[in-house]
Amino acid sequence: MATTLAKTAPVDHEITIAQLTEDPYRIFRRLRAEAPVLHVASIKRTLLTKAADTKYVKENPALFSSDDPTTPMERAFRAHTLMRKDAEEHLAERNAMAPTFAGRNIKACWEPIYTRIAEDFVARLPRGETVDLFKVLAAPFAAHCLKHLLGIEEASDAEMERWSQTLIDGAGNFGYRQELFDLCDVANDEMDALFARAIPRHRADPNASALSVMVNADAPIAMSQIYANIKIAIGGGINEPRDALLTILYGLLTNPDQMEAAKRDALWADAFEEGVRWVAPIQASSRKVMEDTEIRGIFIPKGDIVMTSQASACHDEELYDEPERYNIFRPRTPHQAFGNGPHFCQGTHIARRMLANILLPMLFDRFPDMALPEPDKVKFWGFGFRGPLSLPVTLN
Repeated sequence: MATTLAKTAPVDHEITIAQLTEDPYRIFRRLRAEAPVLHVASIKRTLLTKAADTKYVKENPALFSSDDPTTPMERAFRAHTLMRKDAEEHLAERNAMAPTFAGRNIKACWEPIYTRIAEDFVARLPRGETVDLFKVLAAPFAAHCLKHLLGIEEASDAEMERWSQTLIDGAGNFGYRQELFDLCDVANDEMDALFARAIPRHRADPNASALSVMVNADAPIAMSQIYANIKIAIGGGINEPRDALLTILYGLLTNPDQMEAAKRDALWADAFEEGVRWVAPIQASSRKVMEDTEIRGIFIPKGDIVMTSQASACHDEELYDEPERYNIFRPRTPHQAFGNGPHFCQGTHIARRMLANILLPMLFDRFPDMALPEPDKVKFWGFGFRGPLSLPVTLN
C-alpha cells in the first residue's frame, strides 16, 4: 500500500508518440537515469522503464490487472481478448490453445512442417542478387508457418500479413483514428468468414492446430473467444518472428566477427536471444492499477494505467553492459522480450525453434557470405511493436 507521504509521478508533456515510434531507446535511456516512473501525457500512461519494475508489475496480476479499459485493443479486435483478462478467465482461454504449443507437438508436428516451409522459401531466394528479406522471406515465411499452426491454411500469406498488420495498427491506435478501426472492421469480417469455412474441416478431421484443438475440445470455450484467440495469434504470431529474424540478421551482418562465430560454432540460439533482447519485437504493454501502491517511492493511485516497457527493461544498465550494442558474446542474462508472469508469450518456444533451429542455420548454409550493402539505410520503426521496415541483403 502507498503511504500518504509518497510523491506523485512527474508528468511529461514533451515526449510524443512520434518520438517513441521513431527513436524510443534514446528516450528510455534518459528516463532510466532521470525519471524511471514518469506519467507521459501523450500516451496517457505512467511509463516504467526499469527492469525490476516491469518484472514486478507483470508478476503481480492481482495488483496490476491486464484489463486496461483505455486500450484500443478491444475496439480493434471487436472482442475482449485473453490479453486483457486475468486469473481463471485468462487461464481458461490460454489453456484452450495450450495443446498446440506443447513440446510433443512442436517436435512431432510443427518442426517438420516449418522445416519444409523454410526449405521452400530459402530455395527460391536468388543467389547473387540484392533482395529485401522483409518482403521475400521474413514476413511470408512467418505468415505461412502461422497459418499451419493455427489451422487456417485457407488464408493466403498476403491475407495473413495484412490482417496481422491491421490488427497491430488498431491495437496501437492510441490516437483513436477512425480510419484504422475501419480497416480493422474489414479484416475482422474477412477473418470471421474464413474461420467459419475452416471449422467443418477440423471437426471432420481433428489435428494439432489451434483452431482444431479449440473447436474439438470436450468443453470448448465460447466460439467468440475461439475467434478472438486466433486473431490474437495472428496479430502477434507474424510480426514477432518476422521482426526478430530481421533484427538478428541486421545484428549479425553489421558485426562480421559475430557472424563468423555464429556460422563456425552454430551460435544461433545466442544470436536469437541477443536479437530479441536488443530490439524487443513487442516493446510495451499496459496494466491497470487495482489498489493504491508505490513504485520507487512514487505514489501510483488506484485506477491509473502503467505501461511496462520491456524494451527498456532489456536495455537496463543494471543488467547489461553496453546494452545498445548487439553482442552475441555477452553473458547470458534473462531478458523480458517475451514478457513474464501469467501472460508470458505462448509462442516463445516455437519462435526459438523456427528461427534458431531451422531458418537461420539454413539461410547461412545456402548464403554464407550474405552482405548488407547499405546498413545506414535500414530503418527500425515502432513503439508498441518494433522491427526493421526493410532489410535489403545481397545473397552471396
